[in-house]
This record gives sequence, structure tokens and C-alpha cells, in this order.
Amino acid sequence: MAVNLLPPDAADLLPIQGIRLATASAGIKKPGRQDVVLIEIAEHSATAAVYTRNAFCAAPVQICREHQKKTSPRYLLINSGNANAGTGQQGMQAARQSCQAVSEVTGVSSHAVLPFSTGVIGQQLPVDKIEAVLPDAVANLQADNWLGAAKAIMTTDTVAKARSVQCRLSGQVVTITGIAKGAGMIRPDMATMLAYIATDAVISQPLLSVMLQKVMDESFNRITVDGDTSTNDACVLIATGRARQAEITELDSDDAQCFVEALTDLCRYLAQAIVRDGEGATKFISINVTGGADSAECRQVAYTIAHSPLVKTALFASDPNWGRILAAVGRSGLNALDLTKVDIALDEVQIVSAGQPAPDYTEARGQAVMNQSELTIHVALGRGDLEDLVWTCDLSYDYVKINAEYRT
Repeated sequence: MAVNLLPPDAADLLPIQGIRLATASAGIKKPGRQDVVLIEIAEHSATAAVYTRNAFCAAPVQICREHQKKTSPRYLLINSGNANAGTGQQGMQAARQSCQAVSEVTGVSSHAVLPFSTGVIGQQLPVDKIEAVLPDAVANLQADNWLGAAKAIMTTDTVAKARSVQCRLSGQVVTITGIAKGAGMIRPDMATMLAYIATDAVISQPLLSVMLQKVMDESFNRITVDGDTSTNDACVLIATGRARQAEITELDSDDAQCFVEALTDLCRYLAQAIVRDGEGATKFISINVTGGADSAECRQVAYTIAHSPLVKTALFASDPNWGRILAAVGRSGLNALDLTKVDIALDEVQIVSAGQPAPDYTEARGQAVMNQSELTIHVALGRGDLEDLVWTCDLSYDYVKINAEYRT
């Protein structure tokens, strides 16, 4: 069960003018499950996207990059249950064929369709099953189907992930609504999952791309479940421009700052929701590293801790075995780390002070923190003024079970 994460309420998810969504059941992996999503984007909208850096990126990722260079997207086609990754030229053809199928039922160019897939790697995509349900999907496009879409893109997720926020730009209220999926194979290397976000604000494509990257670095690129970067990661941000009085033209304007703050809030929520719903997760952990010479080395230390199986299993066991955290900091690879300046704490409980066991630490105090479902690991390096933050979860028996049985 996800850590302190409730399913979204459809009534709280606000429609975006210029966006319609539909779901369909193609039976890609499980009969009867909604596993196809079609998102319609109004003409003259701006779209920005980022994709995985995994060298074995999936066929749909390659097609998305190719199509975005040719024209502005009008439809996003998403399927769960099959990643269409590691599938060679046959997989590329399947991705292209799915775009052509959308073209035939909507009348747009196939290049105006971006395909996305998530699920099992190495199996050929049954594109004929997707083709068969597209006419019904087009007929059922609705502005208020964000929750249905959030559920249909799930794989090992236990909770749908969706949210809406609003802000006021130039006196007009604009809305941002987004959905995401992800629970395993999660490690920042761009996006770490699938996410689709839309707003009715007026923003040019170049500016939208800058905003997306800025927000990614403050949200999705700060999470990790297991250290594995997916072959299919993607995040798409759409600005339909239907709130015509709310136009952002400069990144340093007050309106832009307001919008980026709202977008960051939404993306942080979705990013943390992915970690809270990490496969088998029982704890949500923030790792805050301060006192770095630069933020990069703070992230380096944070991810070393977050990816340590020994730390993650101690967290699952609620075992205040803080020596594992100490060891992770020590092997993080920082040059000339002065141990006499390092402090480590669990929430407000100091465990290491100036590189030595904190004099007032007791096992009981450490245990009280470790018993919590949420906690923060603080590391102060004493090397500078920079800091960084990463969110992760524990490693439980269920993580092994889920992944051992993933294809059965």
C-alpha cells in the first residue's frame, strides 16, 4: 500500500480547455483492463517533452523524438502492459503503425501523433489490438477524463497519480492538471516515469521547454526507488493557450515565476507520489545533504545513500543501524572529505557529530524516528554552502516479490 498517499478524487481534477482524453480496453496484457489512452491536443497548442537517456530507449521514444522535429503534436497515444522496448525494427514498425492508425481515424498526419508505451520489455507490441479500439477511443474523448487516463497508464502502481493546481496570471486564473505513473525502475536520468501535464496558459514552445527542464530538476529528477532508469521514461507538458489573457513571454516575469511555482508544486506532488507508491514501499524518505562545495556533490552523496541496499533494508526493518548511512557517505566518492566536519541526523536526532558518534545519541531515540512511516536523513558535509534533496523509499520483501513475479 502506498505510503500516506490517497487515490485522487475525480472532482478535484480540473479539465483543461483544448485537451480531451479517452481510455479503452485492448487486452494488451490483461483482458478487460483499460490499457490504452488517447489524448487530443487542440490546434495551435505548444508542447514540450523530455525523454529517457537510457541507450536502449524504446521504439516509441525514438518515434516521439522523430515526430516532434517535424510537426506539433495533436494526439498522444499511450499503452500500458507492453513497453515496446528492446524489440528492434519490428518494434519501430509497430510504433509507426500505431501512429498511422490514429491518423486514419482522426485525419491528422501520423507525424502529429506521439506514441508512448509502458510495461514488459522485450515483447513485441500487439499493435492490432490497439488499432481495433481506436475508433471507440476517438468517439469517447472527454475533457473530464483525467482520472480514467491516470488509471489506464498504471502498471505496478497501486494508486493513480493525478493533481490539479491553479494560479492567477495577469488577472486571469489558469489551470494546470497532470497525471503520472511509476512505481519501479525509477531513477532520475531525465524523467523517471511517464507524466502528462497540461495548462490553458499561453506559452510559446521554446519557453515551455525551458520551464519544463527547470521544473524537472526540482521534482522528477530528485526521486529514486531502485536506481534503474527505464527505457521508456517521458514527460510531456502542453500549453493550449485557451486562457487567452494569460500569456507568458519572459521567463523572469512575475507571471512566469508564479506559473513555474505552481507547476513545480504539481510536479513535486506527482514525483513524491511515485516514491510513496514505490514497489513494496513502507516508508517515504527525504535525504537532505547540506554544506557541499556544489549541489552536484550533495546529490552524489544523497543518491549513494538512497541506492544503498543496506540502508534501504534497515529502513524497512525500522532498524536504527546508522553505521550503514555513515558507510554510504564515506564511499560516495567525494575528494578530500574531512570527516571531522561531517554531521548526520535522523530527523532531529543527531547520530554523528564532527565525524564521531553524537554524545547524546541513544538507541531509543534512533528507534523512535525509524519507527515512523516518513523521516528525513540529514547529512552536513561542512565543505561549502550548497545543498540538495532526494526522495526515496525503503526496500522490502514485496519489492523482490513484485519484480520476481512481474511477468507471471
